[in-house]
Amino acid sequence: MKLSVYVLAFIYLIAILGYSYISFPVLNYGFSELPVILMFFSIPFFGVYFGQTSIKSKEKPIFKVIMGIGAVAGFYAIVWAGIVSWSLFRADDYRNLIGDLKVGESFASEVAPVSTENIRIVDEQVAQRLGDKVMGEKPSLGSQTYLGEFHIQKVNDKLYWVAPLLHSGFLKWLTNKEGTPGYVMVSATNERDVKLVQEVGGKQINLKYQTAAFGFDNLHRHVYFNGYMTKGLTDFTFEIDDEGNPFWVLTQYAKKIGFFGLDATGVVVVNAQTGEIQNYSIEEAPTWIDRIQPEDFIETQLDDWGEFVHGYFNFSNKDKLTTTPGMSLVYGEDNRSYWYTGLTSVGADEGTVGFVLVDTRTKEAKWYRQTGATERAAQHSAEGKVQEKGYYSSFPITYNINGVPTYVISLKDKSGLIKMMALVSVQDYTIVGAADNLQEALREYKSSLNSVGNSIRPTSESQLNEIKGRVLRVAKDVNGGTTFYYLLLKNKPNKLFVASSSVSQELPITQAGDSVTVFYDEAMQSVVDIMSFDNLEIGLEKDKTK
Repeated sequence: MKLSVYVLAFIYLIAILGYSYISFPVLNYGFSELPVILMFFSIPFFGVYFGQTSIKSKEKPIFKVIMGIGAVAGFYAIVWAGIVSWSLFRADDYRNLIGDLKVGESFASEVAPVSTENIRIVDEQVAQRLGDKVMGEKPSLGSQTYLGEFHIQKVNDKLYWVAPLLHSGFLKWLTNKEGTPGYVMVSATNERDVKLVQEVGGKQINLKYQTAAFGFDNLHRHVYFNGYMTKGLTDFTFEIDDEGNPFWVLTQYAKKIGFFGLDATGVVVVNAQTGEIQNYSIEEAPTWIDRIQPEDFIETQLDDWGEFVHGYFNFSNKDKLTTTPGMSLVYGEDNRSYWYTGLTSVGADEGTVGFVLVDTRTKEAKWYRQTGATERAAQHSAEGKVQEKGYYSSFPITYNINGVPTYVISLKDKSGLIKMMALVSVQDYTIVGAADNLQEALREYKSSLNSVGNSIRPTSESQLNEIKGRVLRVAKDVNGGTTFYYLLLKNKPNKLFVASSSVSQELPITQAGDSVTVFYDEAMQSVVDIMSFDNLEIGLEKDKTK
C-alpha cells in the first residue's frame, strides 16, 4: 500500500514535534540537535521520491520542500558547523575562552587555613551510602522514591552534600503528582550528621518539579516550554538556600566558537515546589548559589588553553599542558568556592607543573606555578602508607595546612566505610600523615613537615600565634611510633598544646614550671599544634628555619 505524501508529511511533522517534546532541542544558532533530526527524518522522502516513478505532479512540491529542508539542515549541522568551529581556524579563540589566566602569588593567601572540624572527609560515595541508610529507615519512602545525585554546597557556612527525593517511576509519579516529600542532607565534615528534611518553616516539602517527573512536571520540559526554547541549559543541580528552601539551579550557556566553545552566561533558578522561574546573570546570581561554572566547561577550556599554546600546528607538543584527571571544589579565604585542578605537561604521569583555581561563579582563574604531585600520585602515596590494610582512597581535596598546599584523603575499606584519614603534601607526595582520625593524621603530617632536612617549610612564625608562659603540666603519649608531648600553660589553661620532638629537641626535657615561648596555629580549637617551641630555661640552639 502506497502512503500518500500528505500522510508522510503529517508523520514528519508529528515526529518533529514529538522529538521536541522529548529531547528539548535548542532553537538557536550553533545548536545542531534539531537540524540533525530534520535531516534524518527527511531521508524517507528522498527514498520515496527517487524510488518511485508514479509520483503525482501535485505531490512533488511537498517532496521537494521537505527534501530541501533536510539538505539545508544537513549542510548546516555537518559542513557549516565543521567550517566555523574547526580549531585549525579558531585555535586562538579556543585558547582564550578561559579568559586571562593570572599567575597567583601565594596559595596560602587565596585559600584560607581551616580547623579540623571544617575539613571535608565525606565524599559523594560515602554520602550516597549514608543517604540510602537514612532512606532505609522509612520503608514507605523507599518504595515510592529514590535519592537523586548528591551535590556539595555551603549552607549557613557549613559544608553539606544535598540530594532530592525523586519519583522512582511513571506510576509513582502518577499517584503522587503533588511531589516527593523532601531531601537528604549529609555533612561533608561529620559522617554522623545525616538528616532527612521534610519540612521547612513548619510547612511540608513537596518537590513537584524535578528531573524524574513526567509531563510538564518534568523540570527540563517545564523550563523549556516557559520561554527557554532558545537557551542552552545544562548542569541541573539541586540546591537549597540558607533557610532550607529547595531549588533547581540550571546553568545557562552559549556557544562562543561556532558550534563549540561552551561558556556559562548565567543561571536559571527554579523553585522545586512552585515551579517559579527566575533568570539571573552571573553578577546578579543569589549568594547562596555556590557554583555557576560547570566542571566539564572549565576542564575543557583549561585543556584548550594548554593545547593551543603555540597554535594548531604544534605536533611536537612543545610547552603543551593538560589538566590532571578529576577536579575538586575548594573554598577560599573570601568564602567563595573554586574549582581546583593540577596542570601537567602532556605525556607526564605523576608530576604537575602547577595548579589552577577557578572561581565557580565568575570563572576568574589563577595559575600557581608550583611543581608537585598529581591527585592520583597522592592517592597512591596514601594507599601505600597503609598498604597492609588494603584500603582505597577517596579523591583528594586540597587544603591550606600551615601555608602548605595539602591533599586530604579518606581511606576506605571494601565496603566503603571510612577507616582512616591521610594528608599528603602537594609539593612532595612522600610527606604523608595517616591515622585513625583526622586530628591524629594532621598531627603526624605536621610532624613530617617540621622534620629536620625537609625542604618544605610551613608558614613563618610571623604568621602564627605566639604565647609566652609557664608550663602548668606536661605529659607524653606514643602514637604510631611517634612520641607526642602535651603541655598546659598557666596563662592559657583552656588550650592544650601538642608537638613531637621533631619540632624541638627541648620538648622531651621540658618540666612543669619552665618558662616557654610557643608558636602555634589553629587557635580556634582547644587542642592546638605547636609549630615552634623555645624553652627559655634551657637555651639550646635551635634550627631557626622551623
